[in-house]
Amino acid sequence: MQRRQFTQSLLATATGLSLAPCAWAGPQDPIDAKVVTIGCSLGMTGPLASLGKELKQGLDAGIAQANARSGGTHGRELRLLALDDGYEPARSEENVRKLIADGNVAALLSCMGTPNNQRIMPLVDEAQIPYVAPQSGASSLRKPEYRSVFHVRAGYSDEAQRLAKKLVAMGITDLAVVYQDTVFGREFLADVNNALKAVNQPAPKAFKLDAKGEQVAQVVQQAIGAKPMTVLLGTAGDVSAALVNEFRKVSASTPLAATSVAFSGENLRQLGAKAGGLAVSMVMPDATRTSVALVREYQRAMRAAGQQEFSARSFEGYVNARVLIDGLDRAGKDLSRAKLRSALAGMRNNDMGGFLVDFAGGTPFVGSKFIDLGIMGSNGKFVG
Repeated sequence: MQRRQFTQSLLATATGLSLAPCAWAGPQDPIDAKVVTIGCSLGMTGPLASLGKELKQGLDAGIAQANARSGGTHGRELRLLALDDGYEPARSEENVRKLIADGNVAALLSCMGTPNNQRIMPLVDEAQIPYVAPQSGASSLRKPEYRSVFHVRAGYSDEAQRLAKKLVAMGITDLAVVYQDTVFGREFLADVNNALKAVNQPAPKAFKLDAKGEQVAQVVQQAIGAKPMTVLLGTAGDVSAALVNEFRKVSASTPLAATSVAFSGENLRQLGAKAGGLAVSMVMPDATRTSVALVREYQRAMRAAGQQEFSARSFEGYVNARVLIDGLDRAGKDLSRAKLRSALAGMRNNDMGGFLVDFAGGTPFVGSKFIDLGIMGSNGKFVG
């Protein structure tokens, strides 16, 4: 499909016209000789807009850095074609169908959200298009049959295990989980249950928040009433900030812990001093730790792109872009989707400067098991 046709299909959808079923571009189809287009569907509007916008900032910074340094890859300029889905799975599926059908889209990168990725995985599998770094750590997405998918981050089950083991080692065994009634929230609760069972501890007290996050005050009261030693948050984005605000108002001394996707940088800035004391798991090094070479590279790229704020989400986007670009470089000049997929699958011990990516384990391809824990200071930055 030519660029003009692709643009026309987008316009047709915007005006409510139906689309014919897509004819997939074959995995051996050659890519445009001058430009490599990378496709992405993410929520730049909707309930996780702050996370989506920061993720895109990092993706853009990584791609712009490669274009400025080396003209892209093998003489081809890199372009990111990012489509907003409002964090709605149906829109994610529609976007990805269009991206796959465009033969000039070499790969997909960091489509966002657990339910969204569940909708698009069958499309990716059918089309055999390389897909790097789904923006989710859900176990349900990490299946051996998805041979074109290359996860970069550690999984939510890894985060839950690390959090649970650390808390138990500290003598904290009476836990509560506040989780959102979404695919992500339910999977997180299951992961925590499994992690505690593995260390012979009782299941946590569980408190369900509605999918839209409209029962924050009620759920916080219920959780506080159970008198847990620590509360784990199985939520992401603005609702996580709302929960912290409410917990601090009702019981400021209750320890809170959360996953890597719980807060955007904007959420933490809005919380201000209320973020102090939050325990957060991390799947990348701290985005402000300039002793790490990869972090320094990220910060340079962000500043060059006009961004002065650094966050875990934009850093993850930057790293994801770098992994895909390394794959493109390894795939060689005569690029096709099949060659890119093979190049990614062959990536071994790729030290990016303090962060190692290795797809040697086979399917499901997971490049990193990096997990760290940090405590937020009152300035919204990690202090330990």
